[in-house]
Amino acid sequence: MAPKDPLLGTLRVCVLNLQSDGGIVSDTNPHLASCCELLELVLRKGLQQPVLSLVHRDYWQCFEQLTRQDACGRPSALSLVVEQTRVCRKLLSAQGRGRYLLRLALSRKALPQFITHLLHTPRVLEWYSLEMSILRNEEFVEPFMSLLLVLSHMEFKLDMGNCSFLDESWILPVCETYEVVPCRELGLVLRYLSGRVFVLDLMPGSQAHVDKFICPGDIIDEINGTSLRNSKNHQAGVVLSRLKGCPLSISVVRWRAQDGTVYLPLIKLLRALRMENPALQLGPAPSQQPGTKDQRTSPSQCLKEGRIVHIVQFLGKANIGMFGGKEVLQHAITQVLQKNLPSKEVLLDMKETHLTCTDRNSKLELFEHHYPEISCVGRFGQQDYTIFAFCVADSPETPQSTGFCCIALRASTTRECEEMVYRIGEESQFCTGAICYMHFIRH
Repeated sequence: MAPKDPLLGTLRVCVLNLQSDGGIVSDTNPHLASCCELLELVLRKGLQQPVLSLVHRDYWQCFEQLTRQDACGRPSALSLVVEQTRVCRKLLSAQGRGRYLLRLALSRKALPQFITHLLHTPRVLEWYSLEMSILRNEEFVEPFMSLLLVLSHMEFKLDMGNCSFLDESWILPVCETYEVVPCRELGLVLRYLSGRVFVLDLMPGSQAHVDKFICPGDIIDEINGTSLRNSKNHQAGVVLSRLKGCPLSISVVRWRAQDGTVYLPLIKLLRALRMENPALQLGPAPSQQPGTKDQRTSPSQCLKEGRIVHIVQFLGKANIGMFGGKEVLQHAITQVLQKNLPSKEVLLDMKETHLTCTDRNSKLELFEHHYPEISCVGRFGQQDYTIFAFCVADSPETPQSTGFCCIALRASTTRECEEMVYRIGEESQFCTGAICYMHFIRH
């Protein structure tokens, strides 16, 4: 029997999942990020670092070294992709450029040509280890190229402008563009942090405050085509003053994802902002106003050992395989709901270090999970916004673990659903994002 590489086996499953969804593959596809990350792992496997060099070599440097002209001396289609990647001002690292190039190559159906060109460029191919690399193994490179050909027959429609966080993550934030009519002042209080332009507050009565197209915690990513990535102090103000009285097209990166959770790469930065400005409100608005009835009288909450616990409906759980990242959450919730299991009324107790779920009638504990076990949490982005779920590793301490499972629950109201998602996300700090591929690595 021919040897198998686990990377290729897992990539094949991801490609089949992309195929099974049918139609155009967009950024909302739950399998896209996993597929891209696996392609990245293949291209990094066996890539050797140069001797006596302080520069870390990544697969971007491999693509950058490929021939830039065709036989007639004109720029080739591949060199145009490389050049578009090189001049993108939103990318600051080799990792970000490599990821941008992979996404661009998928969109232009050019990935097989890139790898073929790499395989026929010995001076670059020699950067890969003969013993470890998939690209230098004749038994592995053929099935890898076959998977790339399958991908090249799919239609990818990806937002290439949403790339400011590719340096940090394959999971992209919500990025929206707003057209603003000419005005003297937008009324934004800005804070520059780690090369990003955060909105700290909106001035009362200003256009931004009235139109509500942006919120505290959001990031101004681009103004009229000018990227603000890696901005210095006052750079956004300079751009806005130059465009005073002109229509504005403002690209905004939201601090929240579609499911209401905090976008992972922003967690540390948002905490730093809140330390500087404690009045910055990033969480959901309080459900009770001063002078109204105490929150503990809510019919969807009760007291347990002096703590407020939530009364929710347990909808079930489902094994979802080797991936427990945020990109598969919506698909995982659908898997649970398709089982059509009878719901149970349960008590969800979110303690300081862990959460527990107890059947309200039988008093039996259904599950207990410490926050570090939770790989992602979010609301259901379709139909019912009171449904939320989290993915958790099944017995991560055992090598026989089957992967991840998704646990789905239903809150009484959309607001309470949002509050619970936010609380679980804050407590877990999404610190288990790194274990989403742990089972794959073991096998």
